[in-house]
Amino acid sequence: MKPVLTLLITCALLLPGGVAAQQDASADYDAISRVPLRSSAASMPIQFKILVDAANLGGDETRIAQLTFPAGYSGQAHLHDAIEIFYVLSGRFGHEVNGVPAFLEPGQVGIVRPGDTVAHSVRGSEPAVVLTIWLPGGAAAPFHAAD
Repeated sequence: MKPVLTLLITCALLLPGGVAAQQDASADYDAISRVPLRSSAASMPIQFKILVDAANLGGDETRIAQLTFPAGYSGQAHLHDAIEIFYVLSGRFGHEVNGVPAFLEPGQVGIVRPGDTVAHSVRGSEPAVVLTIWLPGGAAAPFHAAD
């Protein structure tokens, strides 16, 4: 696992109220998940694979997913009420936060905080694949409701 990715996941789990803060010996969670919990239908415009959520974490502290945005994607700006962290695995991922545009390359991180407005897009001829972390995990539920 890449060092930045390891650091992101560790930080997500150690934040106040995160797994390390709430876990006890009787916690019901899967320490290792070898396959995605759920994947989107092939017909969905943004493909996703849910990697971590309450089903294997035992709580709703965070949700982690691999998202694939198609080439040419241009999303609508939307307001956030939770933390969202993106780690770009491949492609060129547009990450406009509060009207400030940027494009993230593989290995770069984008962050959205509560109260931020964000819009995403993909530049180039290849899809953008990003690891996405939501804190708390329930904030991502509407996005994955159609799974």
